[in-house]
Amino acid sequence: MPFDHHPADHGPGEQGGYDLRHHGDAEATDGLLDFAVNVAADGPPPWLRERLASTLDTLGRYPRAEHDALARATAAARHGRDPAEVLPLAGSAEGFALLPALRPRLAAVLHPGFTEPEAALRAAGVAVVRVQTDPGREHALDPAAVPDGADLVVVGNPTNPTGVLHPADDVRALARPDRVLLVDEAFADAVPGEPATLAGDRGLPGLLVFRSLTKTWALAGLRAGYALGAPELLARLAAPRPPWPVSTPALEAIVACCEPDALSAADQRARELAGHRVSMAAALAGLEGVAVAPGVAPYLLLHLPDGTGAAVRQRLRSAGIAVRRGDTFPGLGPDHLRVAVRPPEPARRLVDELETALRAVTVPA
Repeated sequence: MPFDHHPADHGPGEQGGYDLRHHGDAEATDGLLDFAVNVAADGPPPWLRERLASTLDTLGRYPRAEHDALARATAAARHGRDPAEVLPLAGSAEGFALLPALRPRLAAVLHPGFTEPEAALRAAGVAVVRVQTDPGREHALDPAAVPDGADLVVVGNPTNPTGVLHPADDVRALARPDRVLLVDEAFADAVPGEPATLAGDRGLPGLLVFRSLTKTWALAGLRAGYALGAPELLARLAAPRPPWPVSTPALEAIVACCEPDALSAADQRARELAGHRVSMAAALAGLEGVAVAPGVAPYLLLHLPDGTGAAVRQRLRSAGIAVRRGDTFPGLGPDHLRVAVRPPEPARRLVDELETALRAVTVPA
C-alpha cells in the first residue's frame, strides 16, 4: 500500500502504537556520549555567543518591533524573499504547534519522518493520514502516493530519520492551489550547497517552509527559527500566537545566523559533516548484520539484525553511549537506530561499542 488510510489513523488520540512525542533528548541524558540528538555541538561558536550575550542588557524590555523587523529582513535577504514572507518562530516546534490554525480537513504526513507535526495535528483533532515511504526504494518520495483530498501535506527535506534528500521537483509536485505544502527544512543547511531547498520558491502555491537554527548552530536551548511563505498564509499560521512569542536573543540569533559570514561558516561545517558521514557510514556498514540507509543528512539510520535492537541500545547505554531508538517513528521498528554524525574519534568509539554489543546479543553465552 502506498499510504495508510485507516479509520484508526484519524482519531486525535490514536497514534497507531507509536510514541509521537518521544525525541532524542529523552535518551541523551547527562554523562553519555550523545549520538541521539542531531545538534552539531554542545553550544554555539564564540562569535555567536558574543552576539547573543550582547542582548542581555535589553532583557528588561519586551522584544522590540524593530528587532523583529530586522530578523525578518535579514532572513528574507538570505532567501531572496520579501520581509513580509518571513515569520520568526520560537523554533520549528512552535511552527508545528501552530499548524491546526490553518484548519486542515485532512493532513498527509510523510513517514518515516519527524513526528511532532503529526502529534500537534492529532492533539487538535485534525484527521491525519500517514504516507509511508518504501525502504525498498530507499525511502524515495512518491508524489502520487499522497491522497488528492489532503489539504495539508508535511514532508521533511532532508527527512528525519532516514536522511533522504528528496529532489526539489518531486517535492514541488505535491503543491496544489487548494493545499498547504509544508516542507520542514530543519537540516537543509547541513547539506553542502542546500541543493533541494524550496526556501526561495516564491511562486509555488501554498508553500510553507520551516527553517531551524537549532542544529547547525547548537541553539536547541534558545528556540530559534523562522517560517517562509506568502504573507496571507503566514498570517493564518500566526493567528493564535500570544504577544512577543519570540525572545530578543532568538531574534538576534536569526539576524546573526542569516548574515553572509555565518552562511559561509555553515556551508563549511556542512562539508565537514559530509566527509564525516561518509567515513562513519562505511565503518558502521562494515559491521556484520548492520545496514546503513543511504542519505545525506547529518545522521544515519541503521537497521540491526532482527530482534537485537532493544538489547543493543541497552548495552550501548551501559557503555556510556546514547543512540536514538527508531521504533517511535511510524514505519520503523525496534531494530532501527538513528545516530548523529560525529567526528572520527567519537564515531570510532560508537563503532567499537556497537560491534561489542552485537556480538554479545547475537552469540550464545
